[in-house]
Amino acid sequence: MATKTRIKVRPLGDKVIVRRDEAVDRTESGIYLPESAKDTPKSGVIEAVGNGTLNTDSGDRTPLTVKAGDRVIFSSYAGTEVKLDDDNFLIMSESDILAIVD
Repeated sequence: MATKTRIKVRPLGDKVIVRRDEAVDRTESGIYLPESAKDTPKSGVIEAVGNGTLNTDSGDRTPLTVKAGDRVIFSSYAGTEVKLDDDNFLIMSESDILAIVD
């Protein structure tokens, strides 16, 4: 995983590791938001991807559609939040990703 963390983590199968975008701390008009009013971002950058889904009939692996470095949008309750060193990441299935931002 190409991050600043010292811990090496490699997702398995159809899993990806996402660094969530930073939460917005003020509105477009300049009003600061308290912690309780902030929405957790539903977008981020993929840090690492698994080796693909296993086709049980042929034994082949189908590679994932996304790759490290892609900016993605995902569903609100997607993934499991993990803390590695001092950074927070989400580990989620590729199916939780709704779109790639070009």
